Amino acid sequence: MKNPPVVAIAGVTGAVGQEFLRLIEERKFPFSDLRMLASARSAGKTIDYLGQTYTIEELTAESFAGVDIALFSVGGSISKEFAPIAAKAGAVVIDNSSAFRMDPNTPLVVPEVNPAAIDGHSGIIANPNCSTIIMDVVVWPIHQAVGVERIVVSTYQAASGAGAAAMAELEQQAHDWASGDPITQDIFGRQYLWNLFSHNSDIDPATGYNSEETKMIKETAKIFGDDDLRVSVTCVRVPVLRAHCESINLTLKSPLDENAARELLAAAPGVKIVDDRAANRHPEPLAASHEDDVFVGRIRADAGQAPGVGLELFVAGDQIRKGAALNAIQIAELLLARTS
Repeated sequence: MKNPPVVAIAGVTGAVGQEFLRLIEERKFPFSDLRMLASARSAGKTIDYLGQTYTIEELTAESFAGVDIALFSVGGSISKEFAPIAAKAGAVVIDNSSAFRMDPNTPLVVPEVNPAAIDGHSGIIANPNCSTIIMDVVVWPIHQAVGVERIVVSTYQAASGAGAAAMAELEQQAHDWASGDPITQDIFGRQYLWNLFSHNSDIDPATGYNSEETKMIKETAKIFGDDDLRVSVTCVRVPVLRAHCESINLTLKSPLDENAARELLAAAPGVKIVDDRAANRHPEPLAASHEDDVFVGRIRADAGQAPGVGLELFVAGDQIRKGAALNAIQIAELLLARTS
């Protein structure tokens, strides 16, 4: 791999693709050339970026000649088609879809948790689900210290998880409601404003879990390298534009009081404690939006478990940033560090 590399962004016009561009600039990620790829309907449009004008190209099988790192933020079916082509052309693909996450030959990486896993890649590295990333960054330091036997998590997921169109529709619904007009309901088929509902992914009729919940269960076991870890999840959409929240209950293998947990989390990479009991200030999606760190608060013993064995947490993390684009850029930084 060349350093600086040739970087391609597949899905550059989407919310995560645009966040890739912001992060490359903010983190001064080096590149010798940048290819902006999207669907045929965006091809030919231009983007002014870092003093240059780039023309968006249609994503095709010929897009990856000479590319070193390909950042993918496209649908799973498109990733399945084009990621192997890009890898065969010599690029390392960092894929944000679910297409390769549970492939045993594809590393599933959260840099704060399992950075060494990237060494086992064969041209494709998977970015985990956004809710998985936000949870695992916080739970991992506790799991390392005392072991986690069980996680029970309820998510409060923002419109950003469903893409830019869902964010736009939530804003439109606010305009519709304020104007007294019929509420636009194109994305979720229901009113999102002033409402919340079970996550809009498909529900398995046998288990009752939707696919978002199943992703968090299976991905966490793979990332932690612990098939015995028990995870139970309920995922909910809430009318928030950006940044997911999660209520996390842990059953620990060894005792850990809340003060020791607080010290562990304060020292953990990618974590910021926001836990002011006196002022009742804790993680909120507005505060976590556009932030790199996952905010954690409401750190307390679980009154329903034996002393020291249960821990309660509440977290907020930017789904577009740490839950997607930032995690991928951090993986790319790890790749460059290994080739320097």
